[in-house]
Amino acid sequence: QVQLVESGGGLVQAGGSLTLSCTASGRIISSYNLGWFRQAPGKGREVVAAINWSGGSTVYVDSVKGRFTISRDNAKNTGYLQMNSLKPEDTAVYFCAAAPRETAIEGMAAAAAYWGQGTQVTVSS
Repeated sequence: QVQLVESGGGLVQAGGSLTLSCTASGRIISSYNLGWFRQAPGKGREVVAAINWSGGSTVYVDSVKGRFTISRDNAKNTGYLQMNSLKPEDTAVYFCAAAPRETAIEGMAAAAAYWGQGTQVTVSS
């Protein structure tokens, strides 16, 4: 079992920045790929970014490329999502997820086995 806890969400003006953290407990995080997802009101959950177990490979949804950066610190059992140049359309509940390291990060949505409870990000215009 892996427990994931997100933090760092909040209210920010358009153009601002936030860094989300995802702290894992229960098992060492290096056994898992990590992903960040978001769900806006009335919309489905979408994958935002994913990173493999070592941090050597990442993928991003097109809408955040060049603005968001996913990273991880396995020694701290924590993953991060640095979000810059935030837009109102980035407003959503953001979730982190963990998938077995044997799976492809491109398939994070289907492979995710553990989820955090989510943290709200609100971007005002």
